[in-house]
Amino acid sequence: MEEIVKAVKNGDTVLGIEFGSTRIKAVLVDHSHRPIAMGTCDWENRLEDNIWTYSLDDIWGGLQSCYKDLAEDVRERYGVPLTKLGALGFSGMMHGYMAFDQNGELLVPFRTWRNTMTEEACRKLTSVFRFNIPQRWSIAHLYQAILNGEEHVKNISFLTTLAGYIHWKLSGEKALGIGEASGMFPIDSCAKDFDREMLDRFDELTADKGYPWKIRDILPAVLCAGVQAGKLTDQGAKLLDPTGTLQAGAAMCPPEGDAGTGMTATNSVAVRTGNISAGTSVFSMVVTEEPLSGVHEEIDMVTTPDGSPVAMVHCNNCTSDLNAWVGLFEQFAELLGVKADKNDLFGKLYREALKADADCGGLMAYNYFSGEPVMGLDEGRPMFLRTPDASFTLANFMRTHLYSAMAALKIGNDILLREEHVKVDSLMGHGGLFKTPEVGQRLMAAAMNAPVTVMDTASEGGPWGMAVLACYMLERGPEETLADYLKDKIFAGWTGTTVTPSAEDVAGFDAFIEKYKAALPAEKAAVAGLR
Repeated sequence: MEEIVKAVKNGDTVLGIEFGSTRIKAVLVDHSHRPIAMGTCDWENRLEDNIWTYSLDDIWGGLQSCYKDLAEDVRERYGVPLTKLGALGFSGMMHGYMAFDQNGELLVPFRTWRNTMTEEACRKLTSVFRFNIPQRWSIAHLYQAILNGEEHVKNISFLTTLAGYIHWKLSGEKALGIGEASGMFPIDSCAKDFDREMLDRFDELTADKGYPWKIRDILPAVLCAGVQAGKLTDQGAKLLDPTGTLQAGAAMCPPEGDAGTGMTATNSVAVRTGNISAGTSVFSMVVTEEPLSGVHEEIDMVTTPDGSPVAMVHCNNCTSDLNAWVGLFEQFAELLGVKADKNDLFGKLYREALKADADCGGLMAYNYFSGEPVMGLDEGRPMFLRTPDASFTLANFMRTHLYSAMAALKIGNDILLREEHVKVDSLMGHGGLFKTPEVGQRLMAAAMNAPVTVMDTASEGGPWGMAVLACYMLERGPEETLADYLKDKIFAGWTGTTVTPSAEDVAGFDAFIEKYKAALPAEKAAVAGLR
């Protein structure tokens, strides 16, 4: 306790803050990289003019509320105010679109990753770049605005993401970590910068528009983990802490996206490692030995925070439909006069799935609450179906919905692992799907046909990963890579449980997926017909 109090007083602490889709979270760590205080603020995006957005008031009010909660936690735990920091860093939900004019004014409301309004732009850019451009990427939003003839485009002076915006306002520096930058515009992993050839192609593509800017002029600087990206200014300190208690001067690391902090928080930045985050949405990230040989719309090529190529499969839907069915079972229990504990109910139903037929016995489900770009769907309709002679048991029912939660991810990764022959030595699982021991882990191992590990001691997720990246900036040794730093100084001594896929589970999931793909037209018909 005395050491922590001393560290807080002397500013020997490091702060990581992450803007998630539904929560802003701050984690303060000491010299041993362990969390010593936390703060949170819940927030929610809104649909305005058919665009998913957060207002600037939402952003700054949420940040200040989160920091206030952290500062109060510090005072309550240790009896001292939080007056200075050794370093800090910001991360946010990846990509999206924030465009500013020369006066620093936001030109149009923030367009988040959740919007699926850039399909035309993606098709064109993917063809021109010969590189897959997902709908949520900043360059897709920019080009779609150009195709739409939006008036604001000619006035753009700076284009960035949510994390980049916060960093800019607090440090004065227009910079991004390379992992987050890789979701704005394609990265050349050798040059550790935006791909020059593709920048030129974009300028050629838009030359007839007569805009006063070139694409490279309006993008932020690209920085790798380990370098300093400015300092907290006096104005920035007041933005973060309007009470004036926090002093300026803390070193700031490059801002990152939630994928980069997730890789850091799960020790998954080395080549042939990866992680799977499974909750409301699900995505996998595998660090590859080299870029992919072909262009696949199901796979996004991004980078680690230190610039290594990463193959990412991102799916909008994971546990929402599964959670809805568990909620239905909870209602049934209450009808029988039983008040079921939600965690216990989840555990029992998940474990029941392990008794099921490996191929789910003729049952099928689609878990699409929203559109699923990996599967070519702009909208979703959750759907359950079965053959007349199916083995309609509770075990098969639960396994079907667990498979469905992983199905789109599996289809994307089958391309990565079977067609591109990418090698994976280890995958780290985290998120709500893995909370029940063994179940989600075992079925995900079958989906990926690779061992899946879940740490015995859970980290604090993305904001802690952001704090670790800030620590790496302060503590990095000569020639010390991020992978070595994590292995030797952060995760040394950590233990986890690893599940290796069984041949029976792998074959069963493969059989399920073939039927899943064959019946997909029924899901598309449901989208068209059920309004």
